[in-house]
Amino acid sequence: MSLIDLELTPDVEDETNAIFERVERVIPRVEWAIHAPYVAAINRLKKERNAVILAHNYQVPEIYHTVADIVGDSLALAMKAAETDADVIVLAGVHFMAETAKLVNPEKTVLVPDLRAGCSLAESITAADVRLLRERYPGVPVVTYVNTSAEVKAESDVCVTSGNAVQIVEALGVPRVIFLPDEYLAKYVASQTKSEIIAWKGHCEVHERFTAADIRRYREDEDNLVVIAHPECPPDVLAEADYVGSTQGMADYVDGIAHRRHPRVLLITECSMADNVSAKYPDVEFVRPCNLCPHMKRNTLAKILRSLETMEYEVTVDPAVAVRARAAVERMLAYSR
Repeated sequence: MSLIDLELTPDVEDETNAIFERVERVIPRVEWAIHAPYVAAINRLKKERNAVILAHNYQVPEIYHTVADIVGDSLALAMKAAETDADVIVLAGVHFMAETAKLVNPEKTVLVPDLRAGCSLAESITAADVRLLRERYPGVPVVTYVNTSAEVKAESDVCVTSGNAVQIVEALGVPRVIFLPDEYLAKYVASQTKSEIIAWKGHCEVHERFTAADIRRYREDEDNLVVIAHPECPPDVLAEADYVGSTQGMADYVDGIAHRRHPRVLLITECSMADNVSAKYPDVEFVRPCNLCPHMKRNTLAKILRSLETMEYEVTVDPAVAVRARAAVERMLAYSR
């Protein structure tokens, strides 16, 4: 429960009417009466705290469209976090994203609304695992997906996102790399580069649930369906897709086909991605296979408000770990600028 008394008063309605006009296609009016008091209170507190809210594309629309100041995929959030002049960063996403924000903003306060917002992929590997891989493959660069803990990043040479992984592996110019921890993303990168990829068997619990049979079934039911898939999906799923790309790449691809007559789009990724992209494209019909990330959905407006009120939960990184992890993240950002 928030420490602030929340009511849908005429003042709150006045404060939030313009916001609702932007989101009425994705948030029903009957729900807005519940969300509006939180939205108004959060936006007031952000000003008082000199705070910004960073929200990943998988956040629910009432967070993504109404209180977030910066939205995007992991790369976009990392880059924008490095540029903000706010004193406080609230990360509406999962814990490794907040750690990354802290790495590039060591002097700022970084908060997460729920400490339990983890990631199955990040939890699939430890720093000790990386050290053992280095022993087994001496001299081979370690390329690590940002969906990892700070401790794992600290053992790595460079971080990547799904959007820049191929670019960075190619830029390294080496015959082989250790690519961690997503097995399916590693296989996708291997299909796009001549470098040998040594992979780890980590998976995203959302993307690994999709199957090629799912896509074929949707194609049977929908004429002229455009299938857009995230590279964390299994290879047979990617083979059925019309386009494969990062969350930002997927959104950009939708933008490129939005002019088509009655376009139908199937986004093979976390469910809220379609909700958030659809707000911008009223003429695109989104077919929604609803695989939800239980960790992303731990973030709510009520928890974000309480986080700003109480300044909990603060994310910290051991300084000795942070120095090395920051170097790997900064190398990624340098490649991406």
